[in-house]
Order: sequence, then structure tokens, then C-alpha cells
Amino acid sequence: WVSRRSSLFASRKSVKEKARLRLRAFDVGDKFSRLPLAKASVLLPLLVREGRLHLLLTVRAMQLRRSPGEVCFPGGKSEATDKDEIDTAVREAKEEVGLQPEKVEVICRLVPGIDKMNHLVTPVVGFIEDTFQATPNPDEVSDVFVVPLEYFIKPLNYKRLPYKTSSGYLSWMHCFIYDDQERKTSFKIWGLTAHFAVFLALIIFGERPTFEAGYDLDNLFSSAENNFMNLYASLYERKKSNL
Repeated sequence: WVSRRSSLFASRKSVKEKARLRLRAFDVGDKFSRLPLAKASVLLPLLVREGRLHLLLTVRAMQLRRSPGEVCFPGGKSEATDKDEIDTAVREAKEEVGLQPEKVEVICRLVPGIDKMNHLVTPVVGFIEDTFQATPNPDEVSDVFVVPLEYFIKPLNYKRLPYKTSSGYLSWMHCFIYDDQERKTSFKIWGLTAHFAVFLALIIFGERPTFEAGYDLDNLFSSAENNFMNLYASLYERKKSNL
């Protein structure tokens, strides 16, 4: 039993180590921090269960004005007291699910996205302990669940939805339905949340997904930056034409 436990610990360590190395190569640091958009951050909490990487996600409370009942990562708008995007992400995770900042091993910041309110949203990736028990803040979060990260490259239930950004930029949106067998609940994961989850899975696994991911997979990093800059440019053009 002791040897089984130590081998589980060893495999958990190697799963994390591989992921860390891959993620660090995609760290953008504060490269996009100076763009003139309102800032927000989300935490992409990774944990290892049964030797596999999982992502922790939340369901927004029904009484919230914006996107009630939608699946998202812990996160929110940056506040004046936040030093940077990492600060915002871990502060929000503490407020929403009771995750203590010192229990997060922050790995990197990834290429940001732009939400429907035109916030610059920075994904911050961090490892949390597999034993973490969320205590959701009922004002903000109605549920917390985990999904195997691999689901975001090999989903059982996936579709692509066409959508137009606020700047009129035509694009595709990932939409996953995840059936949580244990809890007999289905979760719909789409929009920016799905976008970040897919990118994270592509980085860590380095495999081709079973669907069209919207990146040049041989040049994932530069392709992600180009996609983002095109999106930002379309927003900027629209702002200029509205002046």
C-alpha cells in the first residue's frame, strides 16, 4: 500500500512537471497588460485526480445580472488594489470558491481574450491541491465541478457555433456538453471559457483535437497571438469608426 501511494505521488508529480514545462513556454507575462481596455482575469485551476489533469469550473449564480447560470472560471474585473492579473485571478478565486491564495501554485499567464463587454480577460494558470473542497459564495457561484482536461481535445459532445463579436468580427465558438456521471448533471461549457480550456489542453497535450480548433497547431503560440491581435484590431477599428 505504501509503495502504491508513493507511486501515485510520483505519477502525480510527473504529470504536473510535464504540464509545467509546456505551460511555461507559453507564458506571455505582462506583454498585453498595457492595452487600453478594461481588465479582468480568470484562474484556470488545474488539479491531478487518478493520474489525470482536471480543470475546476464554476456555475454563475442565477441572480447575477450578467450571464446567470453560465459555466465559467473563477475570476472577475481587476481592482485598484491588484498588483497585476495574477493578483486579480487569485483574489477572485478566494472570494468565489474559498480558494486560499497560498494554495495556488501559479504557473503562467496565457494569451488573453476579449469578452462581450470588451474587457481584456487574462487567463492565469495555476495548480491547486487535488483535495481542495470548494466553499462557493452563494451570491456569485451556484455550483463547482471538475472536468478532465482531455475532454477539451477529445469531447464526447461538441459543436461549433458561428458568432459575431461586438465589433462585427465573424468567428466560431466552441460549445461542449459535459455529462458529470457522478452528479447526474450536464454542463454546457462555451464561449470564452471553452476557448481558454481548449487552448490550455492543446498546450499541455500537444495533440490534434477531434474538432477544428481554429489554430495553426504547428505554430500554436504565434497562431494564438495572431488570432488575438486580429480580434483586438477589429475592435480598435470599430472604436475609431465610432468616434
